[in-house]
Amino acid sequence: MNAIVALCHFCELHGPRTLFCTEVLHAPLPKGAGNGDSPGQGEQAEEEEGGIQMSSRIRTHSPAEGASAESSSPGPKKSDMCEGCRSLAAGHPGYISHDKETSIKYVSHQHPNHPQLFSIVRQACVRSLSCEVCPGREGPIFFGDEQHGFVFSHTFFIKDSLARGFQRWYSIIAIMMDRIYLINSWPFLLGKIRGIIDELQGKALKVFEAEQFGCPQRAQRMNTAFTPFLHQRNGNAARSLTSLTSDDNLWACLHTSFAWLLKACGSRLTEKLLEGAPTEDTLVQMEKLADLEEESESWDNSEAEEEEKAPVLPEGAEGQELTKCPTDFSLHLDCGNWQPRKLSVFKSLRHMRQVLGAPSFRMLAWHVLMGNQVIWKSRDADLVQSAFEILRTMLPVGCVRIIPYSNQYEEAYRCNFLGLSPHVQIPSHVLSSVGPTILNKMEAALTNQNLSVDVVDQCLVCLKEEWMNKVKVLFKFTKVDSRPKEDTQKLLSILGASEEDNVKLLKFWMTGLSKTYKSHLMSTVRSPTASAS
Repeated sequence: MNAIVALCHFCELHGPRTLFCTEVLHAPLPKGAGNGDSPGQGEQAEEEEGGIQMSSRIRTHSPAEGASAESSSPGPKKSDMCEGCRSLAAGHPGYISHDKETSIKYVSHQHPNHPQLFSIVRQACVRSLSCEVCPGREGPIFFGDEQHGFVFSHTFFIKDSLARGFQRWYSIIAIMMDRIYLINSWPFLLGKIRGIIDELQGKALKVFEAEQFGCPQRAQRMNTAFTPFLHQRNGNAARSLTSLTSDDNLWACLHTSFAWLLKACGSRLTEKLLEGAPTEDTLVQMEKLADLEEESESWDNSEAEEEEKAPVLPEGAEGQELTKCPTDFSLHLDCGNWQPRKLSVFKSLRHMRQVLGAPSFRMLAWHVLMGNQVIWKSRDADLVQSAFEILRTMLPVGCVRIIPYSNQYEEAYRCNFLGLSPHVQIPSHVLSSVGPTILNKMEAALTNQNLSVDVVDQCLVCLKEEWMNKVKVLFKFTKVDSRPKEDTQKLLSILGASEEDNVKLLKFWMTGLSKTYKSHLMSTVRSPTASAS
């Protein structure tokens, strides 16, 4: 995730300050970042957790190098920092984590080295501890803009027996330029950052209680209530977070937590780029998902009696429309004599063609494309289900109605793929050996051994889109425009689908058009603009 996570503190002497930040580096480290290691001072500590390799590098500099680095650093000068404003000791190079999976580096130090990033983090720090605060001054809030980035900020208090009000004010901020991504990550960030805060507050509370038990500060302050305030602002007013929590490994632990937070938050959400208009299969799937949601809501609101009367669909047939099949033909494949094997699963259309043989597969594919009911009888339910999962790739999503396995025959209008046990009686069926044009192209792709399985799958997708476009043209021509039969025949000739089998295929696939497309055509025809044109 391209973001920066930082820990900020409101110092009583210097105001809002950045204590510690972790950023993501996709490119190699800057020149000289690891070249200054002396032979005996390599990686001090190294551990690996969750695919991230942790390391802390120590570099030695000459006095001239140290002076130039301090003068060019975008951070505040040492004279403007107290113990409460400082995290890492002078000369500490920070922490580096290497993600082996993605070759990304997570770098932690007090301030970002890049001046522009320093300015962004500095502004977010000031706003998180001044004006952008939720009611009660403790809790999460979101703010930002396109220029300076968007910020998730969680403010909190840490107990301190020497501070005014016995507590100090801190915040953990996450900064990134992608507003939508940050908003979608809100629940995840809130839970994980809240866990880090609870751990810090728990450690500080133990130290606070121990100090109060040894030397109560409240009574001592009551005795010196009239002492001038400025006189009380001694050196004890500024205490480091490591002192407040009594944890010398605090910054290493925070680096681990921040690095994991950036990695995990970037891995939990993925983006999909859709090029062009959605296909008919995508629209139908979205419509079916919406129907399922509406159906689940109606079931939740219905009474118990209505739930008992509601029909129970077979497994795998949820959310599928029961459209009447255009033909009454059925294809029966009896695999009752097949013995269940350990690997009785079809892997692809090419694999199925090799198992069934070219003639049988062509006959099966013809019935699938024409919308005839395919009945597969077998003792092995897994084999039947895998066969239907492969065969359904030949059809548009809206034309697929599957009952994977049943103990009784189901009519053709309920499903065009039906799996049965061997003892079930079925009606007679009619077979044909003539094939539509698309079947010939599918067989050509399957028989071409130079094409891999993935390439064949893409060929099927292209063929389905090609013929679905023909279906759209025919639907608009016949159902919307109501053209005469003579013009329809001319159109079929232009589309290269004048043969009887091609016409039957187009009419069957027409039942798989999405409701979105149909309603769009109807609304376009009824609009005044379309009528005038």
